Amino acid sequence: MTAPPPDAALPDAAPPGPAFLGTRLRLLLDTLDRDVQAVYTDLGLPDFRPRFAPVVRAVAARGALPIREVALAIGVTHSAASQTVAQMAKEGLVSLTPGDEDARQRLVRLTPEAEALLPRIDAEWAATERAAAALETELPYPLSRLVTETLAALERRPLRERIGEVQRDAGE
Repeated sequence: MTAPPPDAALPDAAPPGPAFLGTRLRLLLDTLDRDVQAVYTDLGLPDFRPRFAPVVRAVAARGALPIREVALAIGVTHSAASQTVAQMAKEGLVSLTPGDEDARQRLVRLTPEAEALLPRIDAEWAATERAAAALETELPYPLSRLVTETLAALERRPLRERIGEVQRDAGE
């Protein structure tokens, strides 16, 4: 069996339709992260990841926090917050200590190294907020609002449930 020529297998551009929604969203997130990462590199912080900034800012604003509260503060799952915090600990940006009231709970604290970075992180955060707001003015509707509304719709009825409904309706 011979493979089809490369041009026959792939369209010139990815279709913008819902079938490619996950792929396109990953591309969007990768593009945003790459550009913010480049800014951190320009600031002399090549190992600082964009996903670290919300954690640093939350802990700086509120003091030591359990991972669950970090997740709530930055709007991610406990698992995602835990993974980010673990990577930050490896980078020497946070330390994890037993909770004051519950030794099973781990409190996230900024290290002196992370505290020293706060002025640069805060300046980058403010610039990113302004740039994102300017980007949204170029769009027919605010992307941040669309993402919030989409997440709320999926919270009400997950995509898995929606797919199952379509499959049942089609007799699959």
